[in-house]
Amino acid sequence: MDEIISAVVGEASPDDFAALRLPESYRGAVVRREDVAMFEGMASHDKDPRKSLHIQQVPVPEPAAGEALIAVMASSVNYNTVWSAIFEPLATFGFLERYARRSEDSARHNLPYHVIGSDLSGVVLRTGPGVNAWRPGDRVVAHCLSVELESSDGHNDTMLDPEQRIWGFETNFGGLAEIALVKSNQLMPKPAHLTWEEAAAPGLVNSTAYRQLVSRNGAGMKQGDNVLIWGASGGLGSYATQLALAGGANPICVVSSEQKAEICRSMGAEAVIDRSAEGYRFWKDERTQDPKEWKRFGKRIREFTGGEDIDIVFEHPGRETFGASVYVTRKGGTITTCASTSGYMHEYDNRYLWMSLKRIIGSHFANYREAWEANRLIVKGRIHPTLSKVYPLQETGQAAYDVHSNLHQGKVGVLCLAPQEGLGVTDPGMRARHLKAINRFREGQDPTS
Repeated sequence: MDEIISAVVGEASPDDFAALRLPESYRGAVVRREDVAMFEGMASHDKDPRKSLHIQQVPVPEPAAGEALIAVMASSVNYNTVWSAIFEPLATFGFLERYARRSEDSARHNLPYHVIGSDLSGVVLRTGPGVNAWRPGDRVVAHCLSVELESSDGHNDTMLDPEQRIWGFETNFGGLAEIALVKSNQLMPKPAHLTWEEAAAPGLVNSTAYRQLVSRNGAGMKQGDNVLIWGASGGLGSYATQLALAGGANPICVVSSEQKAEICRSMGAEAVIDRSAEGYRFWKDERTQDPKEWKRFGKRIREFTGGEDIDIVFEHPGRETFGASVYVTRKGGTITTCASTSGYMHEYDNRYLWMSLKRIIGSHFANYREAWEANRLIVKGRIHPTLSKVYPLQETGQAAYDVHSNLHQGKVGVLCLAPQEGLGVTDPGMRARHLKAINRFREGQDPTS
């Protein structure tokens, strides 16, 4: 591993990278099949990822046709990291078993351990047969769409392919590790003005927000739209807020503290609702919602919009907020949903949907083109990473705990092979122009400033 790190830090040539001797094993953040039942009978919020996530040595896989082996400099934590670690809604080993039945190559993924993680920034080490677009030494980030494209269903929208999976969640050899195995068409150029840890942060959430909010497969946001963004300073919401502002829309940001409200204002948002300070309680008890609170919430929104209702709701909390989301959306408006961090069983009053011709759109990650377009905005400095804190690989469990317990803002990063923060910048001039925005979520100062 020291030779790989030296080659990356020393900016070795492609020939040097191709000649590097690969180790037999590497360290990865794993969940183990033997631990699947460890949290049975516990409430979700009591399940501790620090107890189920382990850092262990695992064998280096050989890249098959169309695959690439990546030296992972940094990664980050997503909600699917948390779901994997607490074995909800299902243990991920079922995904690996189903994938293994597909082919001899996919059978490699069915192991007693699962190396998780759906983001990375790093350097190409090896490519398998048929890979022409990338070569050893290329600096890359990876999106998490793993797809076979052997069915016609996926050719207009790769997310509709019946063999579509999320890498590092529904496949093995993910990004929270020193080495990762990806399909080569997951790779995209690393933004030259960002550090390794900053470049690893946007991938999954930025692409997800782009499809859900901007793409024609999602809400198709346009200039002037009023967009309600739940958790607007969080991993997903922080990118939705930036995309809304960059696209000429009017984000109404919902957060849970004044500190998070200030972050939204620093991004340029003017309409911010601190739901904790204003005491919104959309449920009277576990079974009964409170329509009076929906109405109070809608009235508050109209104070920010000049009396207009919401055109688009950017939904991801799920059960806790969904009834309110449907209610406050304007006639003919759209609720897009990509997750359910507060519960999968949504309840809403259907009268407010059908009689007002509203639409609910399910949105899941992004297709190849959407992921590429989302990354292009990062490369051009139009959208910025929202990294707030970085942990070393051995503390991945703590990083996942922070996200599970909502102790974080933006994204939580993980250093894998990068020996310290602040490395990997190859365009310092562009970085200097955007440094304030890049550091917006950081608890401390930028390591390279």
